[in-house]
Amino acid sequence: MQIGLVVLGVLIIALVLGFNWWQDRRARERMQAHFPASEHDPLLGAGEAGPAEGRREPGMAASRHDAAGDDAAAAAPEAHDTEETDDGSEVVIDLALAGSVRGADLIPMLQGLRSAGRKPIRVFAESDRGRHAARLRSDESYVSLQLAVLLANRSGPLTAIEWSQVWGRAQDLAERLEATVEGPDQQAVLDRAARLDDTCAALDTQVGLTVLLGAAQPVDTVLRAARDIGFADLDGRLGWLSDEGIARFTLSRGDGQPFEGGPGTVERLSLLLDVPCSPPDDQPFGRMVKVGRELAARLRADLVDDQGRPLHDGAHAGIDERLQVLYTQLEQAGLRAASPRAQRVFS
Repeated sequence: MQIGLVVLGVLIIALVLGFNWWQDRRARERMQAHFPASEHDPLLGAGEAGPAEGRREPGMAASRHDAAGDDAAAAAPEAHDTEETDDGSEVVIDLALAGSVRGADLIPMLQGLRSAGRKPIRVFAESDRGRHAARLRSDESYVSLQLAVLLANRSGPLTAIEWSQVWGRAQDLAERLEATVEGPDQQAVLDRAARLDDTCAALDTQVGLTVLLGAAQPVDTVLRAARDIGFADLDGRLGWLSDEGIARFTLSRGDGQPFEGGPGTVERLSLLLDVPCSPPDDQPFGRMVKVGRELAARLRADLVDDQGRPLHDGAHAGIDERLQVLYTQLEQAGLRAASPRAQRVFS
């Protein structure tokens, strides 16, 4: 009889273990149904990091460390990502997950959370090991999320419709992940957005020059001349870059088309100094005038101001003085020229 009881106990334990395994498998299948497969993941390696430091994939090909190096990395706490939410330009919605969720499962759910209307959304997370992540990784698990929504940019302040869109998406995400969601009151958000927009509108300044080519010239000729004097390729335009790689001013076609893929000839070029987005300089406008004149000379063209009038020697001095005042005002408003915050709100 004792042997029979032992056998019965073993059978009961086996049944319990088998039932738990079956339940776990069903739960995983239900969760996986919410995560459509995606070959391209915009959250992996996206953001401000360059190609050399962005994407980190799991698996053998993702690491050049040997086994000893991997063991050391696993033993040491992983470094936090430096990019964080910005209280000065963003409003944040917090989601506390019911349990840890793998990045491989979570990332596909966040692919639609890139913007609300014309306001970009940045996604941050905390891993189950306490690491702050600005870019989610498929080989990491997370316990909380932050959705940072831009309060204002050159399209205007965050609107009630845009805020409702992102809040609705956050609530939907919370339901799917069994998470709790917290965020500020809508009216408080809209008031903050309006104040930031008023500040930016008072400081938003762009200064332009025009290069009149006279007759249409081949795009290749224009590009060769611009690159020869120091312009670098920049998103369909050309940029005159600072030592930090930030555009001081840009050169584009007067018709608004990209240099590559647009018409084969061009008659007019536009030089633009976007003051809040360009690094502070002692002579920002004077530098652009000097470069513009050199380019015009190479192309046998005329350099004129945004009113179509020829530029006179020394005419840039007064503008440079006014721009120095503007740089100071931007700094005082917490919008230092060319800073990440300024780049966001003046986009």
